[in-house]
Amino acid sequence: MGVRPPQQDGSDADHIEFGIAALEPHLDERIDYPATGEEIIRSIGDVQVPYDASGGTVALSEILDSAPATTYESRRDLLDTLHPVFEEYRSAASNSLVGRLRGLLPF
Repeated sequence: MGVRPPQQDGSDADHIEFGIAALEPHLDERIDYPATGEEIIRSIGDVQVPYDASGGTVALSEILDSAPATTYESRRDLLDTLHPVFEEYRSAASNSLVGRLRGLLPF
């Protein structure tokens, strides 16, 4: 039994965004900085944000609770502060048994 080859349509390969790259589109003009985590949640909602390429998600409120800061001076400050928190989630998931099994699967 053969496998159909991938089609060459000239488009770029799909990519998966996670961490701050997945959060950034949610951060819009409704947030007035400086802002607390609670104000950010009230402005954009408690969105689920992917933290790894396998599709693991975490609530924004949980990420903000884990962050070392409670107030963010700017969008950049928020993203810079949350980046290591997302990395911790990604690292913890990849070291778990389920994370290792997901890494072995082709999908």
